[in-house]
Amino acid sequence: MTDRTESIESMEQLAVVWRAMVLDRDAHADVRDLPGIAVRWADCRFAFWNCAALTEVDADVALVARRVGQAADLMRTKRHPGFLWVFEDLLHDEARAALGEAVERAGLAYAFPGTGMAGDLLPVPEPAHPDLTYERVTTDEQLRAYADLNSRAYGFPLAAGRDGLDGSRLWKSRMHAYLALRDGVPVACAATVEAEGRLFVALVATAPEWQRRGYGEAVTRKALHEGARASGLTRATLHATAAGAPVYPRIGFTPNSRIHFYGLKG
Repeated sequence: MTDRTESIESMEQLAVVWRAMVLDRDAHADVRDLPGIAVRWADCRFAFWNCAALTEVDADVALVARRVGQAADLMRTKRHPGFLWVFEDLLHDEARAALGEAVERAGLAYAFPGTGMAGDLLPVPEPAHPDLTYERVTTDEQLRAYADLNSRAYGFPLAAGRDGLDGSRLWKSRMHAYLALRDGVPVACAATVEAEGRLFVALVATAPEWQRRGYGEAVTRKALHEGARASGLTRATLHATAAGAPVYPRIGFTPNSRIHFYGLKG
């Protein structure tokens, strides 16, 4: 991992991008910056759009425990489940060691790990993959295919992904969202969007039966290539799941921030 500056960048990119995503989903969504907690909660069935994130730097044991408890209380007021995001490298050393106890006391359970990554890597060459062609998402049908790929890749019901993306204007206009097609069938997808001088990579997914063939990397390169060509930006950021984490360093990203995701117990 690198210094704390990039961990702060990773947290701030989440707050900026998720504000746009969640308000695109619902203009009346719960989007607030509370002391120490960024709330980005669409309260929809797509759990990634239901987010609370700790934002303070160098928070000590007592403060982290208080913020985790406040976040858990907020999550209990919502109709649909979501995640508390904790950027571990922003915490005081002692608070990191005590985090497990704090989330347990708050009634939260560990969901999965993630990694913040960034790099001054743009532009990237336009990708060429022998199996794939690419389409930019501009229609409702393409957007639904994008949603379904994410649902299948992350183990959500199809209705959950559709609830997150159906009808979006953002994803069909401002996002550089691409489908990778094999023999005309969507098999992978990736998107980029401008966020405060960076190009943020969002919702990369590959259909389970087509994983480990380089499709996710190829379509991510396509989204980066087109986003950089349109924006002129040179720096890119993302938040990777454990499955995607090995892919992005091959493109030029460097890990900078350990992320822990927690949901309510039961």
